[in-house]
Amino acid sequence: MKKVNLMMVFLAVGVMSCKENSGQAFDTQTEQESEHMAETDTTSNEDGSTLFNGEDLSGWKAYNSEEITQWKVEDGTLAFAPAEGERSGSENIISEDTYTNFELSLEWKISEGGNSGIMWGVQEDEKFNEPYLTGPEIQILDNERHPDAENGPIRQSGALYDLSEPTEDVTNPAGEWNEMTISINYDENRGTVSMNGTQVNEFPLHGEEWDKMVENSKFSDWEDFGKHRTGHIALQDHGDKVAFRNIEIKELD
Repeated sequence: MKKVNLMMVFLAVGVMSCKENSGQAFDTQTEQESEHMAETDTTSNEDGSTLFNGEDLSGWKAYNSEEITQWKVEDGTLAFAPAEGERSGSENIISEDTYTNFELSLEWKISEGGNSGIMWGVQEDEKFNEPYLTGPEIQILDNERHPDAENGPIRQSGALYDLSEPTEDVTNPAGEWNEMTISINYDENRGTVSMNGTQVNEFPLHGEEWDKMVENSKFSDWEDFGKHRTGHIALQDHGDKVAFRNIEIKELD
């Protein structure tokens, strides 16, 4: 009888543990992921600067707002989870500093069916209610489940959204980390995106070819889109859970 009761206690503890873990926005860091983060921290870019220190939201602010409420620091990651219930608007965040020519490296993880993005050249102004009205976006997406993926590679992860599609899909599944490097160099008129060690996208940043790309996109009549070479970096609130870590930026000469 005592043996049976003891086994029931073990089973109850196990069930409680599973329930506690299932309530998290993202799974707790595995031992392998924690080791990877430690390795990344010790090999940070000596010529660059850290945009996220893993401890607080220093260096970031809410777009067109003074308060950040839905972005949290969890297990060394910068995580977004939308507020419960009906929301009155989005809560994108932007870097406090502005950049022109740079190389941005980070890791991201998207929830199942999720959508987010990274923008540059963003202008903060009350006349713009979203950063994508001025800043071109590198897409972050669950390519397997989000409906926008059905519109083709030009709207999938690694795309310059609706402007330039990735040459191949090397995206890890939703819930897994992806390494991404975005290089923007207006002096060389060249932008690139690398994902998980593979360059998947290359595109111009101005001139005739850029103008043609915009003309053939949803942004063709957006007066201020992509017009500013210097601006903020933005992380997008698209209503889905997303997390970032190891965010570093290096300004290019």
